[in-house]
Amino acid sequence: MKRILLLSGFLCAAMAARADVKTQEKSQVHFAGMMGRLMGMFGGRAAREGVVDTVAVRGNRKMTVNDTTGRIIDLDEEKVYELDMRAKTYHVVTFDEMRRRMQEAEQKARSSEPTQPAAEPKTDPNAKQMQIDFDLKESGQKKNVNGYDCREVIITITVHEKGKTLEESGGMVMTTHEWLGPRIAAMREINDFDRRYSEKLSGSFAMVPSAEQMAAAMAMYPMMKDAIGKFQAENVNMDGTPILTVMSMESVASPEQMQQQQQQKSQASDSSTTNITSVGGLLGGLGRRAVRKRAEQQQQKQQENAAPGRATIMTMNHELVKVLTDVTAADVAIPAGFKQK
Repeated sequence: MKRILLLSGFLCAAMAARADVKTQEKSQVHFAGMMGRLMGMFGGRAAREGVVDTVAVRGNRKMTVNDTTGRIIDLDEEKVYELDMRAKTYHVVTFDEMRRRMQEAEQKARSSEPTQPAAEPKTDPNAKQMQIDFDLKESGQKKNVNGYDCREVIITITVHEKGKTLEESGGMVMTTHEWLGPRIAAMREINDFDRRYSEKLSGSFAMVPSAEQMAAAMAMYPMMKDAIGKFQAENVNMDGTPILTVMSMESVASPEQMQQQQQQKSQASDSSTTNITSVGGLLGGLGRRAVRKRAEQQQQKQQENAAPGRATIMTMNHELVKVLTDVTAADVAIPAGFKQK
C-alpha cells in the first residue's frame, strides 16, 4: 500500500509538472478594411509594432500579461480577469458575458460591412456544402530563430464550394510559414489550454488577443472559422514546436463577385465629385480628397502583390522568444495591490 501511495504521489507530481509552463512571446495581428483602420487608430503602438507577452499556464488557469494589460483565464470558474497594469485595477467577465459580446460583435460586423470587398457569400438556410483542402510542404529552408535551429514548413488551407474550383466559386486561402524547432513538450500545455478555452467559447478565438475582434472578422468572413479550426487541428500534430509563425488570410472572389466589385468601384468613382460652393465646401472637398487619396494609396500597396480577385483579410506574426517550466501560483494570480473595478 505504501508503494502504491508513493507511486501515486510521483504520478500526480509528474502530471502537475507537465501542466506548468511560462513563455515570452511576441505577437502582431493586422486586420484589413474598417477593422484594421480602427485598430491602427486606437490600438496605439501595440497595434503598429506588436506586443511582447509573458504567458503562464498552471493547471486550468492561464495568465497573459504585458506592460499595459493582462488577462487571466480560469476554466474552472469560467471567468476572465482583465487587468490594467498601469492603473493597477481589474474587472471580471464571465464566459457567458464573453459569448454575448462576441455575438454582438458578429451582428455589428454584419450590419456595418455589407459591401466588404471580396467577401464570400454569407451563410443561409440553403448554404452550399464547403470543402477544406489542406497542403503541407517542407520548403527545405533552415535558420536559427531565438537560439532554436528551425526548418520551414509551408501550410496552405483552402476553403471553397464542394465540386467547384476556388476560382469558380470563390472562397478563402490561409497560407502559413512555420519555422519549427525541436519539440518542446511543455508547449503542448498552452496549446491544450487554448483548445479547451476555444471549445468553451464555441469558436477559434484563442489565436488573437481579442475574442471580440476575431468574432467580428468571422462574421464578415464565415469561412475564416473553418480555416483556423483546420489549422489548429493539424498544428497539434506537427513534428516540432513552432518558434516563428507568419500567417496571411486572403478572400477570393468568384467571377460574379468580381463583376459586382467593378460596378461598385465605377459607381463610387462617378459619385466622388464634390460640389464646391463656399470656403467650407472647398476645405471639406480638399479634406475628403486627401483622405480618399491616402486610402487609395494604401489599398494599392496591399493589392500590388495580390492576384486579381484576391484581398488580404488578416496577417499575423507570432514568435516564441523564451520557454520556462518553473511556474508558481503567483504567476497566474492577480498581482498584489490590484483593486477590482
